[in-house]
Amino acid sequence: MTGHYIAFEGIEGTGKSTLAGLLTAHLEAMGKDVLRVREPGGTETGERIRGVLLDPGGSVSPWSEALLFAAARAQLAHELVGPALESGSWVVTDRSVYSSLAYQGAGRGLGVAEVRAVNEPGLGDVWPELVVLLTVDAATGLVRQEDADRIGAEGVAFQTTVGDTFEELALADPDRFVVVDASPDLDTVWKQVLQHVEGRWVISSEM
Repeated sequence: MTGHYIAFEGIEGTGKSTLAGLLTAHLEAMGKDVLRVREPGGTETGERIRGVLLDPGGSVSPWSEALLFAAARAQLAHELVGPALESGSWVVTDRSVYSSLAYQGAGRGLGVAEVRAVNEPGLGDVWPELVVLLTVDAATGLVRQEDADRIGAEGVAFQTTVGDTFEELALADPDRFVVVDASPDLDTVWKQVLQHVEGRWVISSEM
C-alpha cells in the first residue's frame, strides 16, 4: 500500500474528532488527497451498526458489542480504507481497531488477544500506520465529552481501565504509537500532534 493511515485514539473527551479534523484540513492544504473516516461508521453498513452500538437506550452484550464493532470495521476497511491506501491517499480516522482492544478487550473483560483475533481476519493488513494516542485522566475526559453515548456513559473506573490499556498498547508498539498529553489547550495539543506527524513523514505542498 502506498498511502498513509493515521488513527486518533484515546478515552472519551480527549479531542480525537477535533484533531482529526485539523489534521485532515492541514493535509488537504498541502495538496494531499485525504479520506477522513470514523469508527464505528463511515459506510452505510457501518453507520447502521453505529446506531445500534451507541444508542444510549440500547442494550448490547459485551461479545455482541465486540463483534458488531469488528463487522463495521471490516466493512470500512474493505469498502473505503483499503482502496484509498492502495490509490496512495492519506486516511485519517477517529478511532480504529485499537479502540476495540482497549474498550472491549480490557474494559469489557473479553481479553485483548481475543478481540484482536476477532478483528484480524476482516482487516488483513489494513491497520493504522501511525496511532496518535491522546491522554487525559478519566474524570477530566468525562467532563469534557458532549452528549455521552452508551459506551461513553460508562464511569470513571471503566474509562481508567481503557486508558491504562491504551498506554500498555503504546508501550508494546512504540514504532506505531505516539503519545500526546491532551490536557493543555487545543493549540498546544495540535502543535504536538503536527510535530509527530511531520516527524514521521515529509509533508511538502503539492499545490
